[in-house]
Amino acid sequence: MFLSVFDIFKIGIGPSSSHTMGPMLAAARFIEALREVPDCGQTRRLTASLHGSLAFTGRGHGTDRAVMLGLLGFRPDTLDPDLAEIALVGLGDRCGIDVAGVGRVGFDPAADLVFDYGPPLPGHANGLILSALCAEETPVLRQAWYSIGGGFVVTEAELTGGPLIAEPPADYPWPFATASQMLAMGRAAGLSIAAMKRANETALHGPDLDQRLDQLHGVMDACIDRGLGQTGVLPGGLNVRRRARLIHQQLLAEQGRNLSQPHIVNDWLSVYAMAVNEENAAGGRIVTAPTNGAAGVVPAVLRYYRDHCLGATLAGQRDFLLVAAAIGGLIKHNASISGAEVGCQGEVGSASAMAAAGLCAALGGSNEQVENAAEIALEHHLGMTCDPVGGLVQVPCIERNGMGAIKAVSAASLALRGDGSHFMPLDNCIETMRQTGLDMSTNYKETSIGGLAVNLPEC
Repeated sequence: MFLSVFDIFKIGIGPSSSHTMGPMLAAARFIEALREVPDCGQTRRLTASLHGSLAFTGRGHGTDRAVMLGLLGFRPDTLDPDLAEIALVGLGDRCGIDVAGVGRVGFDPAADLVFDYGPPLPGHANGLILSALCAEETPVLRQAWYSIGGGFVVTEAELTGGPLIAEPPADYPWPFATASQMLAMGRAAGLSIAAMKRANETALHGPDLDQRLDQLHGVMDACIDRGLGQTGVLPGGLNVRRRARLIHQQLLAEQGRNLSQPHIVNDWLSVYAMAVNEENAAGGRIVTAPTNGAAGVVPAVLRYYRDHCLGATLAGQRDFLLVAAAIGGLIKHNASISGAEVGCQGEVGSASAMAAAGLCAALGGSNEQVENAAEIALEHHLGMTCDPVGGLVQVPCIERNGMGAIKAVSAASLALRGDGSHFMPLDNCIETMRQTGLDMSTNYKETSIGGLAVNLPEC
């Protein structure tokens, strides 16, 4: 099993890795595939249909816009928001797309992009069908795509045709697929989890690993800083106001004045996480960690380590990211990080486990303590539903990231107080999350037809 740190942490845009980034990437790859079809020049019209959770919460997540931008050639990691807006306006005006290597093809956003509220496609709760049609309306190319969480996308053929996770490179030294394997390899070699993950990543990415890790951290930090500086109402119609800037100003004003309760550190964790998720809700530049809906937890705890913990170092920050990615990879491989599959336990729960493990490692925890920290954080998110109000990643998602960050720090601290021995192994907790997700009603899995999404204040 191999999931790189740069698979778990992707640079992209808000508000959703599965409902925005994934569909945009799927549409862009569809256009690439279309160019390879011998008779692609016969294409006269493109169509798209959204299914399952992509239909139910797609408008709130901007899935329709994301698909159109993908068809226009944009990708999440390189998207220029200003150019994207100009391109969308042009598409609406001319109802057509100039596809290099294919020619001008018709696409009317009002007629050719359909929200299908029927049963989901069989492969996954987040499905879309993209078609290129000739003049006779027969398909030149038709593909079903699935956005499986965290910005990962696969075609129907890829979903049913084999493993979705890339084979490791030949010299990939530590191929752990479970936490128990990870611990056993560490004991046998006398290596930390961070050292094993670093060796695996270096085998794939070479000597540029630290530079790329620092770039990831820089994007996370910039997102926090931008979120702490913004005011106003978030888009989408719920009239949710940004709060991170005001809370941050209050915290700064209280510094050095002995006006604060000891638990003020929780407010710092929350404000860092909320700043990220307010940026995400506004469509800003984000790092999936492991998803957009949970993107605030890891950056918040990493900022807490750097700015609030004794003895924080650059090496510790890098180890934090490596270890967090190792835990995220185990969860994705053996369960899910998708809210549409297993609810928010797979998003904020996974993020909290990743952050707890990363912080524990950065503070000098043993491999056993790191595994314990991840288990504590994940265990206390089991059963958490994904029920975004209005299909928007705002209520309860923004505050929920703050709570996930607080739980992560508490879990790391508890683990560091012990010797790493504990009752429930992380592997069993991950399996419990998978089983809980299977048993969970679809009403509570990113459809916005249950839970907080339907129990709203009366106006």
